[in-house]
Amino acid sequence: MAGSSHGHTPAAWTGTIIAFIGFCVAGVFMVANSPVGFWAGFALILLGAAVGGAMKMAGLGTPKEPEEVIEARNRAAVRESAAV
Repeated sequence: MAGSSHGHTPAAWTGTIIAFIGFCVAGVFMVANSPVGFWAGFALILLGAAVGGAMKMAGLGTPKEPEEVIEARNRAAVRESAAV
C-alpha cells in the first residue's frame, strides 16, 4: 500500500482520526449505558466523514505524485520537443 499513496493525505488522516475518536466515545458510552453519550460518539463519526470530505474537496485529499512519475513526464516532454 505504501507505493500507491492510498490514504496518505491530510484529508484521509483527519477524517479517520475523528471517526476513530467517535467510535471510542460511542463504545465507552454504550458500555456505560448512556444513550446520549453513544449518540454524541455517533455524531463524531459523521463529523469525521464530513470533515474528511470537505478537506478532500478543498484539495487536501489529492496524493502527491511520486518523483519517478514527475521525472518520466519531464523526460517524455524533452523527447517530444526534440522530435518536433
